[in-house]
Amino acid sequence: MNTINDTKKSGKGRPKRPTTPIMVRVADDELALIDAWISKNGAPYITRPEAIRRLVFETLKNE
Repeated sequence: MNTINDTKKSGKGRPKRPTTPIMVRVADDELALIDAWISKNGAPYITRPEAIRRLVFETLKNE
């Protein structure tokens, strides 16, 4: 008889990447700017963390 431990996981979900989580506090006026950027650039919809990743990447890439 198979137990839960004997079953294989499906492998679904987000692929593993070497990442480091960070906590960032954002003022209300800064958050409003991020949300406005998402409204203009988030086709069709992106999350706040994804928007922040994109903004940081683009800024650093252009230096």
